[in-house]
Amino acid sequence: MDQERGESREVTYRSGVAARLAGLPVETLRVWERRYALSETQRSAHGQRLYTAEQVRRLGLLKQLVDLGHPIGVLTGLPVERLEEMIAPNAARAADVSGPMRVLVVGDSLVRRIAASGRDGRALQVQRHCARLDQVASLADGTALDVLLIEASELDEAAVAQVVAARDMTRPATTVVLYRFCGSATIRALRAQGCLVARVPAEIGELVLLCRSALAGQGLPAPEPAAEPVAPRRFDEQALAAITAAGNRLSCECPRHLSDILMMVGSFERYSAQCASRNQEDARLHRELELASGRARMVLEAAMERLALAEGLPLPGKPA
Repeated sequence: MDQERGESREVTYRSGVAARLAGLPVETLRVWERRYALSETQRSAHGQRLYTAEQVRRLGLLKQLVDLGHPIGVLTGLPVERLEEMIAPNAARAADVSGPMRVLVVGDSLVRRIAASGRDGRALQVQRHCARLDQVASLADGTALDVLLIEASELDEAAVAQVVAARDMTRPATTVVLYRFCGSATIRALRAQGCLVARVPAEIGELVLLCRSALAGQGLPAPEPAAEPVAPRRFDEQALAAITAAGNRLSCECPRHLSDILMMVGSFERYSAQCASRNQEDARLHRELELASGRARMVLEAAMERLALAEGLPLPGKPA
């Protein structure tokens, strides 16, 4: 049995079952718990997390909102009622797009799932289908389409141009891209092109909702503003050591302390760039840490330059 009963005899679920019920990979649930402490779960006699039905429902809401483009770090602090409010407009707008949807499907396994889904899949009328994106050109005959529906196990940056080309050839009302593994940069690039991008849903009913949401114009986040570029290091260890040595003649110890901080921040920036990542979530976090420490370094380097000029300390590329 995957279910256990606590003292109150409330049914609870181990992590694997809870993740499956919520439509999440269990690895993602573990990452979320480690980083964001999603819920105060019980523990079994063997130390395993146990989730109540209400906690599983919350996980399902989080998964739906993340698939619609909301950042998990923002969602985790919100109560269930707020999560439901955020989903309700998407569901209501999607419901307004009634009737069957004419779809062109890229992905053989997805076609089979839709065909085998019975009543749940009747909202998706598959007009044509192919196995790969490079085969779409042979299906572009001018027939009106509501949704270009693309499923790919792995997506990389090269897929963005292929998706855009397939969309331009078939001219659907909207494009939905489903993935199992995909880098955050590729997801952002596809969303910037107006595609709804989400993990492959566990249920066809959820896929129908995603397609209706896309047609209703929901779940398409605005392109993220380009991050401010991080400049190369202004002071290397040799330059900082020279500033520290020159500053030893001063009564003020700020040059030495600031040099120490800059060395530490620069070291952490390089460490974050090289740190091994266990999955895509980890890779994205380490990239964010690298950028954050790089921006902090830039601020500190500007402060160091002002301090050095004020105290007459040597600067890189300038005579002491």
